[in-house]
Amino acid sequence: MEFNGMFENGAPSTNGAAISLERLASKQKTRKKWLLVQPKSSTSMMVDSGSVSMPLNLIMVATLAGKLFDVTFLDERTGDQVPEDFSGYDVVGITSRSLNATKAYAIADRAKEQGKIVLLGGVHPTMLNDEARAHCTSVVYGEIESVWTELASDILQGTMKPLYKASELKPMTSMARPDFSYALDSPNAKKYSTRIPILATKGCPVGCSFCTTPTVYGKSYRYREMELVLDEMRYHQERLGRKQAIFSFMDDNISFRPHYFTELLEGMAKLGVRWNANISMNFLHKPEVAEIAGRSGCDLMSIGFESLNPDVLKSMNKGSNRLHNYQTAVGNLHKNGIAIQGYFMFGFDDDTEKSFQATYDFIMQNRIEFPVFSLVTPFPGTPFFEEMKPRVRHFDWDKYDTYHYMYEPKKISGEKLLGNFIKLQREVYKGRAIMQRMQGKPLNWVWMANFAMNRFTRKLTPESYL
Repeated sequence: MEFNGMFENGAPSTNGAAISLERLASKQKTRKKWLLVQPKSSTSMMVDSGSVSMPLNLIMVATLAGKLFDVTFLDERTGDQVPEDFSGYDVVGITSRSLNATKAYAIADRAKEQGKIVLLGGVHPTMLNDEARAHCTSVVYGEIESVWTELASDILQGTMKPLYKASELKPMTSMARPDFSYALDSPNAKKYSTRIPILATKGCPVGCSFCTTPTVYGKSYRYREMELVLDEMRYHQERLGRKQAIFSFMDDNISFRPHYFTELLEGMAKLGVRWNANISMNFLHKPEVAEIAGRSGCDLMSIGFESLNPDVLKSMNKGSNRLHNYQTAVGNLHKNGIAIQGYFMFGFDDDTEKSFQATYDFIMQNRIEFPVFSLVTPFPGTPFFEEMKPRVRHFDWDKYDTYHYMYEPKKISGEKLLGNFIKLQREVYKGRAIMQRMQGKPLNWVWMANFAMNRFTRKLTPESYL
């Protein structure tokens, strides 16, 4: 649900609750049957195309629920079919972001009509739990492990509440290894990316007005015992029969505590794994961070540059001086053989046509390997959404995917915004531009992604974004 995470019989202080749950479950004549669903999105963009990442949060829910219930796991993105008839299940749990909320609600409505216990979780039901409650038995607010004892007990006894929201979030220290067999045993498992999702930390104290993370995961920064993260990596190395397993950290801000981050990387350097992660710009101007990242097997960092417009950065409370660190951060990563997936956003009120030229120049001069472009999207439930609500063009959740035009900025017309947005993508992904950015770089999936984007951007029209 973002339904996110679980613990091995709970943390030590909750062992008694776990035992009580097991006793309660043992009194049932038959184990209740769960169906967990990862819906596909309806967006026209390349969100669920090609190989998709294994849905770590739903895998974690399955691992937790599997201790007490029989669990069936379906992922529509890989081609799994959600049944019309839910008679074989007692509980139907569905995770949802805004861009697949319509699909999630349709599945939930059908299961609810058939008398099933229907759970909705994830970012969208958390941010808009009043809306979500109309489609389900219960909304799981935020992460499921912090309400698991109460939720599981109510399911076993048939005494459901409309909302499960924790008064406080559990620490991550004892978070156990997710059981990936739920995804890997699927007949369509080949559709999953070979990169293994992994989680070391949760939460972000920053609290940006446009971000959902503080609501879903909390503002306190929590992290797992380092050895548990490394043990999970060793498990996958053994499962795959090779040292060079490839991991993707799902953390929103893995480098927030530099000491924890660098100590974790030192441990990973001894394992021989490859990995990628999202990382804050705040740490990348330090050469030693890039050095240890490269030495520990990092092949790609995802960085939110957001904008090359200093006025935009000021409005986001990022500070215009941040621009001075951009080139240094890029240089440090490239010196250590680390490619960059750079995120750039357009549609802020301070954006002008100059914003696009500045972004193009930065990408080409710094040879950013995989630029990703998006339109500013006020996500439901955030302070930014409430601020922009009078100007938002529509509330069609299918289009809340960061690739659709939400509102007209103050300094550029919608027509010019979309025209320049398309032109920038086409110029960056022209064959000649790809060769200029990628020349001398290792021949790997990043090259393939660039050529896929070359084909994709040639088909774009302003209508694609409306």
